[in-house]
Amino acid sequence: MSAADVIAAWDKADPTAIHPLRQVSEDAYWQSGREQADTLADVIPAGSRVLDYGCGDGRVAIPMADLGYEVTAVDSSQTMLDRLTARAPEMTTVHADADGLARHFGRRRVDAAYSLAVLIHHSYEDCLHIIRKLRAVTKTGGLLILDWPTSDHPAEADSWIGVTTWSPEQQAQACEEIGLERVDSHLPWGVYRTVKARG
Repeated sequence: MSAADVIAAWDKADPTAIHPLRQVSEDAYWQSGREQADTLADVIPAGSRVLDYGCGDGRVAIPMADLGYEVTAVDSSQTMLDRLTARAPEMTTVHADADGLARHFGRRRVDAAYSLAVLIHHSYEDCLHIIRKLRAVTKTGGLLILDWPTSDHPAEADSWIGVTTWSPEQQAQACEEIGLERVDSHLPWGVYRTVKARG
């Protein structure tokens, strides 16, 4: 699926279909975001300037800001950003896809960028494109935290809620070309330090 197809599907979806915990309760949904923010805070230094790419309605971005991070919330869906702004009007939001990041950040770089529910829904090509753009706006030595899973049986997502997985070899090669070094962590997502690209 193309990035545009994924965004269109999310925009049309009922909010209760966006995350399984929303079918339990709104409290459970927002609590899961607070828990994920606490988990991110275990590896992202306090007070860092961070980018939440694919922020949706702010489930993680809002609690990250509450923890003292300077958060820029980016999403390709204005519908999602409107929902975030209704809940946290003071948060910096940017309506952009991966290509729009450079226009917004210019020469400024973030200390860390995370994308927790985006890459898994995209094709290999789109996934790599997004990661390259996130790497470009992150300081060298900064962190990328990504939903970029590997599998012994890799496959591309075939629907807007499908999951793309990579072989460990595919991912290692991409990291070398992009300029990422995997960091050992207990996080449920991949953690990568930005380094000079070798490719």
